[in-house]
Amino acid sequence: MARKQSDFNAFAPHLEEVVSLTRDKANLLGQALGLAPYDALIDEFSPGLTCAEIDQIFVVLGRRLPGLIQKAIVAQSTIPTLPVTGRFTATQQRQLALEVMKALGFPFDRGRLDESEHPVTGGVPGDIRVTTRFDVNDPFPGLMGILHETGHAMYDFGLPEAWLSQPVGHDRGMAMQESQSLLLEMVIGRSRPFMRYLKPVMERIFGVAGPEWEVDNLYRHLNRVQRGFIRIDADELTYPLHIMLRFELEKAILADDLKVKDLPEAWNAGMEQRLGLRPANDAEGCLQDVHWAVGSFGYFPSYALGAVMAGQLHESLRNERPHLDDELAAGQFEGLFGWLKENVHGLAASVSTPELVKNATGKPLSASAWLRYVETKYLD
Repeated sequence: MARKQSDFNAFAPHLEEVVSLTRDKANLLGQALGLAPYDALIDEFSPGLTCAEIDQIFVVLGRRLPGLIQKAIVAQSTIPTLPVTGRFTATQQRQLALEVMKALGFPFDRGRLDESEHPVTGGVPGDIRVTTRFDVNDPFPGLMGILHETGHAMYDFGLPEAWLSQPVGHDRGMAMQESQSLLLEMVIGRSRPFMRYLKPVMERIFGVAGPEWEVDNLYRHLNRVQRGFIRIDADELTYPLHIMLRFELEKAILADDLKVKDLPEAWNAGMEQRLGLRPANDAEGCLQDVHWAVGSFGYFPSYALGAVMAGQLHESLRNERPHLDDELAAGQFEGLFGWLKENVHGLAASVSTPELVKNATGKPLSASAWLRYVETKYLD
């Protein structure tokens, strides 16, 4: 209701109670785990990583991203992108989704696709449910949601069956989960090789043709950089800045360096500093997410960490599979998921997140590979 009415004052007393309880939880967890209170909250979502390590990564991103974003916007403004228009029925989009999921290797004898208000992956081992939402005026939000959720699902399917009843058989936390969904949705699913695979499939199912459906135009259409207020609508380059804002604010709130009543102004100032935008109201500002309302402090960093991990894993994957682009363009994804199962999925929770990344890539987790990836993608 507070978001609908853009009324933070109506929500503030409830958030203050949540923050108080979360501080108590963080202190107790920290004592039990031998961690600082905020590190204990982070550990629930990104096991093995600390606030100090995340700070190091975010400092690098914060230094490099503003300039990259501006350069990408300028570069893209010089190349026209044709709009992709038409009417794409839910039946057609479901057919496309099922065909793409089948090509990716989704085992439909152990899972299924449904529709929901918001894309989500859920279920139990042996019965994983993936959902998305179809827009009859735009085929890409539903498809990108499918790719994102299938990334989660394939991680779940790849966990060792012999370990599933044990703690070691769980996934390695939300940051690693997000690395798998973002690798498939952003890095693979919005690449030129994937567009070469996807183009004839879309033309056949939707009965479309023309210059707007050419690979380069589809690629530009799906990788447009634009500053905006809403996190879930943000593109690949601006998204980490949304997360970094929330990370700084929740640290300050939990440390009592920022009062809940002052959150809207701190949010608006932070948005203006990072993205040059100032929200007109609280609905497009600090009321847009549900995470703090349900006490999920420490969750937000996992989104940006997942992107960074995806970039680092992808760089090693490409080095080890030099013909990856040709495989993707041909709709052959066995090599991709074989590598992921060997280096990520099949390890489940047997090693820490930092160990998993270092074992798979030969290097400690850092922002370097992801920055190389986006620089090549957006400035080449």
